[in-house]
Amino acid sequence: MPVIHLLSQNTIDKIAAGEVVERPLSVVKELTENAIDAGAAAITVEIKDGGISLIRVTDNGCGIEKEQVRKAFLRHATSKITSIEDLDYVKSLGFRGEALSSIAAVAQVEVITKIKEDLTGVRFQIAGGCEEELEEVGAPDGTTFLVHNLFFNTPVRKKFLKQPQTEGSYVADMMEHLALSRPDIAIKFIQNGQIKFHTSGNGNLKEVIYRIYGKDVTGALLPFTYEDNGLSISGFLGKPELNRSNRNFETYFVNGRYVRNDILTKAVEEGYKAYLMQHKFPFFVLHFTMAPDMLDVNVHPAKMEIRLIRGSELYEQISKAVAVKLGERELIPDIKLTEEEKEPKQVPKTPEPFEIRRSAMVMEERGEYRTAAATKELPREPKAGELLQKVVQNRVIGNENAVDIAGNEGIHANVIKAKDHILVEKPSQLNLFEEKFLTREAKNEYRILGQIFDTYWLVAFKDKLFIVDQHAAHEKVKYERLVKELEEKKISSQMLNPPVILTLSGREETLVFEYRSYFKELGFEIEDFGGSSVAVRSMPVDLYGCDEKELFTDILDELSENEAKGTPAVILHKLASMACKSAVKGNNKLDQKEMETLLEELFTLDNPYHCPHGRPTIISMSKYEIEKKFKRII
Repeated sequence: MPVIHLLSQNTIDKIAAGEVVERPLSVVKELTENAIDAGAAAITVEIKDGGISLIRVTDNGCGIEKEQVRKAFLRHATSKITSIEDLDYVKSLGFRGEALSSIAAVAQVEVITKIKEDLTGVRFQIAGGCEEELEEVGAPDGTTFLVHNLFFNTPVRKKFLKQPQTEGSYVADMMEHLALSRPDIAIKFIQNGQIKFHTSGNGNLKEVIYRIYGKDVTGALLPFTYEDNGLSISGFLGKPELNRSNRNFETYFVNGRYVRNDILTKAVEEGYKAYLMQHKFPFFVLHFTMAPDMLDVNVHPAKMEIRLIRGSELYEQISKAVAVKLGERELIPDIKLTEEEKEPKQVPKTPEPFEIRRSAMVMEERGEYRTAAATKELPREPKAGELLQKVVQNRVIGNENAVDIAGNEGIHANVIKAKDHILVEKPSQLNLFEEKFLTREAKNEYRILGQIFDTYWLVAFKDKLFIVDQHAAHEKVKYERLVKELEEKKISSQMLNPPVILTLSGREETLVFEYRSYFKELGFEIEDFGGSSVAVRSMPVDLYGCDEKELFTDILDELSENEAKGTPAVILHKLASMACKSAVKGNNKLDQKEMETLLEELFTLDNPYHCPHGRPTIISMSKYEIEKKFKRII
């Protein structure tokens, strides 16, 4: 019979840490939330190697009293609540009292803290849950936490962390949300010695959006406020043209906390429903304020989810308010940022790490990093063997069989549902083995009759009428041409003058860096433009002429939704499938010469009968079927 043992405190602490500290992101989240709860007006966060080797969080908050420092690292020690009843009215970001204990159990932690009333502060070191040193030191008001070598004593958990670049992108994404949640706090984020962004803390949410997303996004925002029946909303709605292919740019906060909730998400999207195409999602940054008894925040270990008490009522309120605001958008002038509204020259000073000032090495570190960053080798290619996952094709290249996040069938932009029109004739798809239409020998026998609906061509050939979808045909020509050039390594690039400047989120920046070698093989030349921006200086000739910015952001959206996995060839072919973005669309009038040229290009393809995602490029109706409709044949 198995013997029941009492676990050691060290083992208990490590198990508890697994529930709180999943990755560097978890540590940064807990420490920054504690800094905010401590009343900090400025916070500096620095990470190295994705936060695995170093996390430094410095704030100018109230600090921790000397006598309380040891107690702060005990399990279930918190200043946020005192009884179970307090959970129903939690207003602070952290309240479980396990953060510091859990972090100290799996890392080497150093804290330097001082309260305003004391002349000196205290420095406390703890590693793996074991106290190492406590001493009195001179220090500024506030607290600095240093977390070194995360999971140094739990190598199995460390093994399951992703690459430092990826872990760093998770932290960068969280820091962006933190800055958007508290525009009244000056926040500086440093990654591997480089300042990624620095907000002023002046309370201007639009300025924070500008620093994170750039000028183009900021110039397409609608200020939004609403207040009724215990609900208050403030923030910005993106104009409908500022849409994306996934929900990554739908950002909202409830009582200052970044959360996810299906009711709030769907309510805002419902307000946009009349203004966006299918499979497109809006950009918005909204702050919801409601009484604590209107929601339950204690339903998720990481406090990322909430439960709304009056969900249906709130859904109606929010969706209607958003729809009304968007309906007024024509009354709002299109204001663009002037030169004076660009990034302010002066940014209030945020607290610098105390121990770094003593070592006076920060400038050298940054100089070394910038030099190294410019010559840094790209990450190794993903391991081969696993096929690329089929991800959201309906959003990027179209797939009438795809299913979106809500579980609805996706329909390609050029596909009409049968229930939405009267079907006069059920045409048959051209049979590759029986017909000889797309051959050079047949060129002199077919006759282009014209174009209908600025989308389809009518072509007569012997005793059949062929109908060609110009978008599907052009799409297939571009796709096969691009894939062939990839295989023969003969990709031609077209320089962009001026280059396309894109301001990227932390996640997007990581994707660009990770797949830069693939982009280069495909014909994209990408350069760092400073801060979180990149300059796209060239693109494949076969994609030239489309909206370069939209094409590139759609590629990033696709990669962000489900990371490409497979050999370099698989990934490059996936990027090549974006060829349809520059293909001629429906509702474009083409002249006779353009139609003839495109048909001739179809001749050269191995399979000209289907576009890259399976839709037919050509259908046919026989003379026999037409005559039956006119009752010439009974």
